[in-house]
Amino acid sequence: MFRPVDEQLRLLLRGAAQVETERDLSAKLQRSFESNTPLRVKYGIDPTGFDVHLGHTVPLRKLRQFQELGHKAVLIIGTATALVGDPSGRDSSRVGLTPEQIEINAANYLEQIAKVVDVTTAEVRPNAAWFNRWGFADVLKLLGQSTVQQILAREDFSNRMKAGTAIYLHECLYPLMQGWDSAEIKADVELGGTEQLFNLMVGRDLQKGQGQAPQVCMTLPILRGLDGVMKMGKSLGNFIGVGEAAREQFGKTMSIPDDLMREWYALLTDRSTGEIDGILADKPNEAKKRLGADIVAWFHGEDASVQVLSDWAKQFSQGGDPDEMPSVTIASGDMPVLDVILAAGFCKSKSEARKKVEEGAFNSGPQRIKPADFKALVTIEPGLVLRLGRKVVRVG
Repeated sequence: MFRPVDEQLRLLLRGAAQVETERDLSAKLQRSFESNTPLRVKYGIDPTGFDVHLGHTVPLRKLRQFQELGHKAVLIIGTATALVGDPSGRDSSRVGLTPEQIEINAANYLEQIAKVVDVTTAEVRPNAAWFNRWGFADVLKLLGQSTVQQILAREDFSNRMKAGTAIYLHECLYPLMQGWDSAEIKADVELGGTEQLFNLMVGRDLQKGQGQAPQVCMTLPILRGLDGVMKMGKSLGNFIGVGEAAREQFGKTMSIPDDLMREWYALLTDRSTGEIDGILADKPNEAKKRLGADIVAWFHGEDASVQVLSDWAKQFSQGGDPDEMPSVTIASGDMPVLDVILAAGFCKSKSEARKKVEEGAFNSGPQRIKPADFKALVTIEPGLVLRLGRKVVRVG
């Protein structure tokens, strides 16, 4: 039994950036309610890397909300579209992946998505399942359903045209492929980021051409990354992965700019506007700790959330070490401090490690001994705790 339509609308529209159209969504929900038939709600993700990050979870959380209201989640794993590379929001062409890379990346995507969406009740469809069956005649038929003018009307393409930046023909195929996914699975609603609106609207057009009722296009705000400026993304390194350890997720959250917190609370938690206002009225550090705890609780559970808060207090409020910390394997004996820092994974180069030593950021052992200079030796033994700023590891 579905909830009343007005109640569903109130929940589903919360946090949405744009809905094309709200009237269509209301009508679809009404028909669903009267016929006791769930809507088919589509979300597509291309396996372009190993990590699903918090930016992906914004539409995924909305998909989960549709599920909780009794509707059918349809996950499209873009095993075919990843070969092309989505041009949305880009000022240059993105190199498509090889089939081998896509297969490797796709293998663990579903496991990570399962931290947000109930994949056991979702319909999971790799779009290579239909595109790999196509011949050249099918591609020509798809291309014949759009015009060059329509494709070049996209903001990202028009900007590239004005800048004299190359637009490759294969990129023009991407929105048509994504749109065809909607026709293939007969989507009632499609979710995506705000930069995806053009692609989602193409799906409406292609569905009409197939005699289907056009899908509702619901876009969600783009989540800014750890820097507080750029869209969260793997290529920029400003992301938190849903599969990262609780300590990593919490520590990265504590590093974000204060003015990013309202956005993250609104897009990454279920807290009401009133709750968020109250939390943000507190000291920024306390509000940030609560945000980090909320994120950890979602992906790792309440016990992990309590543990990271306790460890953080021991490390930074009480000057102690956390109960749980990563372990590293380093051979026992005397080792140059720069080599120790690299072996612990604290820095990527000796020049960076040297700078940290000169800043006094590195210490080791219960006495928190700081090396006199970058040429100093550190005596490595099992159980030794190494520290650099907020990073702490124990020698295994």
